[in-house]
Amino acid sequence: MYHFFVSPEQIGENEIRIEGPDVNHIKNVLRMHPGEEVRLCTGQDTKDYRCEIAQVGDTYVLAKIRWVEENGTELSSRLYLFQGLPKSDKMELIIQKAVELGVYEIIPVAAKRAVVKLDAKKEETKRKRWNAISESAAKQSKRMVIPKVTKVMSFAEAVAYAEDACDVRLIPYERAENMDRTRELLSALQPGQSVGIFIGPEGGFEDTEVEAAMEHGMQAITLGRRILRTETAGLAVLSALMFQLESR
Repeated sequence: MYHFFVSPEQIGENEIRIEGPDVNHIKNVLRMHPGEEVRLCTGQDTKDYRCEIAQVGDTYVLAKIRWVEENGTELSSRLYLFQGLPKSDKMELIIQKAVELGVYEIIPVAAKRAVVKLDAKKEETKRKRWNAISESAAKQSKRMVIPKVTKVMSFAEAVAYAEDACDVRLIPYERAENMDRTRELLSALQPGQSVGIFIGPEGGFEDTEVEAAMEHGMQAITLGRRILRTETAGLAVLSALMFQLESR
């Protein structure tokens, strides 16, 4: 069943009016017709609208609501990925896979070792692209929300943001030891706790950044004896957290 997102104001008592780019996709790409079923969500709550297409117009599609249910596809905790800006198009891969794994929000971080430098114009273009990738991945993975990709933050801004948004804050660090400690921290997570994960760019975070983060209550963890690439490390942590939180 195809999955689309709509805004709350498009939802009526008995039907939903689909507008925007999805109309062309439904009409000309998928070639859907009245009577076919679609799954609609607002991207802002856990309501799942199962609908039947009633009318396909030039600029809209009307979908009759058949039933509404509370969907359980979201994790019990909000996961925030603070990702050091990587080179090339790696950020696109990271966003796509992080959304599939259940991330709630992605915060690009301009760490000291980040090679990529974005001016205001380039950042706005990138953000539009990144959020479009997030929405596409949310549709594919049957998410109930569309994870937001925020503005690029400095490391200090990201640490302050995490203090306000996250109950638990973790930073994988190559000098951290004791895998048992990492396991204990992950297994101690409680449903509803928000978790922030800080991932460095190529070359990792500088020691001064890690020290500053730990002074603000962040906990350094190890991901094992191997050095993971920036596009791998965050996904490894998110996978472990998904496994830990999925059944709660």
